Amino acid sequence: MRIVNMRATFGGLDHRELVLKDGLNIITAPNEGGKSTWSAFLRAMFYGINTKERDKQGYIAEKNRYQPWSGAAMEGAIDLLWRGEAITLRRGPKGNSPFGAFEAVYTGTGEPVPGLTADTVGETILGAPREVFERSAFVGQGGTAIDGAPALEARIAALASSGEEDVSYSQVERVLRDWRNRRQHNKTGVIPRLEGELAEVEGVLARQAKAFRLSQEAKRELDKLQREHKLLLAERQAHLARAMAARRKRWEEGQAALAEAQARVDRLQAERDRFGTLPDTDTLQRAQAQVNQLNALQISRKQAESQLEEARQGEAEARMAAQDPLFSGLTPEQAWQQASDDAGTAERKGHTAGLLGGGIAALALAAAALALGFAGVFPALWLGGAACGVLGAAGVALLLAAVVGKRRMEDLRQELLERYEVQSADEILTRASAYRERWGVAEEAARRREGAEQALNSLVQQDEQTRAQLLELVHTFAPSVTNAFGVSAAISKALYLEQQLSTAQARLDGARNLADSLPRPEDGLEDNGVEPRFDPADTAARLEGAEGELSRLRGGLAMAQGELNSLGDREELTARREAILEELDRRKREHAALTAALEALEKAHSGLQARFSPSLNRRAGELLAKLTGGKYDKVSLTREFEALAEEHDGLLPRRALTLSRGTADQLYLAVRLAVCQLVLPGEEPCPLVLDDALANFDDARMALALETLEELGQERQILLFTCHGREAAWQTGKQAK
Repeated sequence: MRIVNMRATFGGLDHRELVLKDGLNIITAPNEGGKSTWSAFLRAMFYGINTKERDKQGYIAEKNRYQPWSGAAMEGAIDLLWRGEAITLRRGPKGNSPFGAFEAVYTGTGEPVPGLTADTVGETILGAPREVFERSAFVGQGGTAIDGAPALEARIAALASSGEEDVSYSQVERVLRDWRNRRQHNKTGVIPRLEGELAEVEGVLARQAKAFRLSQEAKRELDKLQREHKLLLAERQAHLARAMAARRKRWEEGQAALAEAQARVDRLQAERDRFGTLPDTDTLQRAQAQVNQLNALQISRKQAESQLEEARQGEAEARMAAQDPLFSGLTPEQAWQQASDDAGTAERKGHTAGLLGGGIAALALAAAALALGFAGVFPALWLGGAACGVLGAAGVALLLAAVVGKRRMEDLRQELLERYEVQSADEILTRASAYRERWGVAEEAARRREGAEQALNSLVQQDEQTRAQLLELVHTFAPSVTNAFGVSAAISKALYLEQQLSTAQARLDGARNLADSLPRPEDGLEDNGVEPRFDPADTAARLEGAEGELSRLRGGLAMAQGELNSLGDREELTARREAILEELDRRKREHAALTAALEALEKAHSGLQARFSPSLNRRAGELLAKLTGGKYDKVSLTREFEALAEEHDGLLPRRALTLSRGTADQLYLAVRLAVCQLVLPGEEPCPLVLDDALANFDDARMALALETLEELGQERQILLFTCHGREAAWQTGKQAK
């Protein structure tokens, strides 16, 4: 079997193609160049992808890990040669299942290849199930080491025995161990369950015996206590019958008092509600306060009326006092203006005296000028005479005017002074100022009168409003009331009725409480003639104690009976116990037989390993000698597939953990190659896939490994993926030789 080429859209591979040849194929690519992806793609094309796998911490499921980075659908194809035929395998998406669609056709024809399905193609073409392929011919990155698997064990067992590989040692051993564990594994399994069930049945039987014993004891105590309880009941009846007469008398008295209190309440309620429902007490009390306020308003109103009358009289007197015939009809400002003008007229006496003085001065000037002329100043004689004439005439005129004006002004002044009845102009202003002051007093009296009127109006309005509110309230229960006295009487009566009704209601409540506290005497209770042994309180206490004990005993008896009923039939439980003992004995014998079978299987497996291990160890040793240049030539593989290497002429084998990383990889690579040769089919050998399997080899051992792989490449196709260029350089150099 040989792969010709692979085409993939898978993970980081986007429509990539890889062409292969026979023998050893060295595929060089850098880190993240798709080497591991090509390996995973090849495995997925043959065995598919587990869609049930889920991501875990530190691990990504294949269906998610290899989703194409481009966002395209996961798909691919492989062209290969198998059994002399060119075949093409294709996988792609099917619904939400990656690689769910599969077909295998003859290359170039599209004709399906019989027998190849999505589930069988890997095992059919490669000759091994996935578990065997992954532990033999498929070496993933960092996965050189090999571990056991049921399929690989079955394949090895088939080679070492009859050739059948239906089951493996681990599968049989697991089944036998599971069977044995089902019977007994620590505290689980059939045997512990049966033992637990047996203990439960025996516990139920013990509880049944205890419950039966307790029920019998409870019955005996119950019979004795019931007789005492019956006697105490008779004694209590005697006490009750003798106390019933006194109780009936008290009860009848209480009922009578209750009826009387109820009748008084009914009478008061009827009187209260004769004309309608009374307002509540708070409203009535507020109304009574308004009545008191109304009385106070009457007093205030009378005082306000008296004050208004006084204010009006004061205003009239002030108006009368303010009148002045000289200023009749004038405001104080107008009167002051008139007085100011008249006072100014009266003061013009000085002006007339001035005119008279001017005339006299003019005459004096004329006389002086004449005197100068006669003094001998001749050139000025004419002029002086003329001036003297002029000045004389003017003086005479002024003198005459002054004399006439003085007389008129004096008459006017005298007339004004007489009219104002004063002696001077200042007294005129004084009279005007007095008029103005009297006018201010009259205005102030008017304002006082207006204030008194407003106060009286406010009191009248408040009085009328209060009366209207009170009448509106009182008419709801006293419609005939028409005045304040009636309002006050109605409210007082209503409050009195409320008080009386409240007192009557309190007495009624007391009578009712008393009546309620006295239970109605039972009819027909007669004295039974029994003489009580104890007083009523002691009898009641003893009866209560007896009833409590009866309740306890009945409860205990009911519980015992209920437990007996719930625990089932004793005969059935006994039969069940016997059946459990028989089943337990059989299961213990099975457990012993399975233990013996496991021991026999272990011996058989050891013998099988003894036959197969030498061949596998010998072939792995030969391959390890080639890989290490003869330094290590012996290999031992444990039951758990742990490989041990022994140096040439060494004394003891060395575990892989004690070897260098490169030598450990060589050891497991030798084991892998040996398993491939011994376990995988010889016909149509499947390819060997190695992903960076030589990364930890030095150059010398790398060359030895490549020589070994090239030799094996004559038998099967080998795909060696590497991130180094030395492998390809080695192959090129060898081909050049």
